[in-house]
Amino acid sequence: MPTFACPAACGECGTLSSPRDRTTLDLASMVAAIDEAKDLGFHNVVFTGGEATLRWADLLAGVAHAHRRGLPVRLVTNAHWAFDLARARKKITGLIEAGLDEINYSSGDEHARFVPVDRVAYAIVAACERSLPVHVMVELKNGNAVTRDQLLDHPALARLSANQAAHLTVRSSPWMPLSPMKYHRYPPGLTVDHSNIGLRPGCDSVLQTYTVQADGRIGACCGLGLRRIDELNVARVDQPSPLRTAIREAEQDFLKLWIHYEGPERVVAWAAERDPSIKWEGRYAHHCQMCQRLYHDEAIRAVLREHWQEAISQVLQSAWFDEVLARTVLRARPVDAAGS
Repeated sequence: MPTFACPAACGECGTLSSPRDRTTLDLASMVAAIDEAKDLGFHNVVFTGGEATLRWADLLAGVAHAHRRGLPVRLVTNAHWAFDLARARKKITGLIEAGLDEINYSSGDEHARFVPVDRVAYAIVAACERSLPVHVMVELKNGNAVTRDQLLDHPALARLSANQAAHLTVRSSPWMPLSPMKYHRYPPGLTVDHSNIGLRPGCDSVLQTYTVQADGRIGACCGLGLRRIDELNVARVDQPSPLRTAIREAEQDFLKLWIHYEGPERVVAWAAERDPSIKWEGRYAHHCQMCQRLYHDEAIRAVLREHWQEAISQVLQSAWFDEVLARTVLRARPVDAAGS
């Protein structure tokens, strides 16, 4: 996260970014983190924010360095810079020449208050024309005016050929309040309850993604609201070997392992079985908001402090299924003629 600054000031911004927060991470710290990530066997580098393109020269330098180190590079941006198609093409060209492998755009009702959907459409076209993979996440809650279908129907996208459009993926994602006790209304079936909790996976961000933030803290996930959960911030860039330190610190925490293998929904449900005053069903559509609830609700924290040892065998079993059984099955699968 090169900066917490952003030209948008979305309500309930998951990274607490805004035009007022000018906190920045120096380029040397970014480069050092990329080098350590490569040495530790990380698989890719993502630049996000805040709005990383506000640090344009440092962003290009960081992308180029990651590319030289052989790490695939992704950028998450709100496309505020795509005022028209010509300027969108110029920006995309600069990013591709630096070594960018994928670009993600964020849009929806909150983002559109500051970044018109037209700009997102121009940015999509400019990237697809260059065969750069594009993923768009559109905010989802009841009553949204900006939707996935509306974006796909934008006139600018009509200029794309079928081959160019094949590089585009657009998905909807629940827009969550940062407060764990505030709730949005979502389309039916999106909130978690006992009928669908079995379909909720573990969190593939905690202990898998490490976020070097603009203020120098390193988080053990990339989740929304990460900045508000002290326990998820496990190291600082000014420590020796900061990523290695972050990994060692995070992996010694049983609760993080529990969240990784079973997901925050199951942890909260487990706590509610022991304290029926904890109400959670039908309230949460996004696991990051459930994680906010887990870390900030003192009733849940009290149950976990008293009873966490009762969950050890259950979490170890989930870890065995993920780390041993699933991988064994995948290795044993025969490869068909198509190589799949």
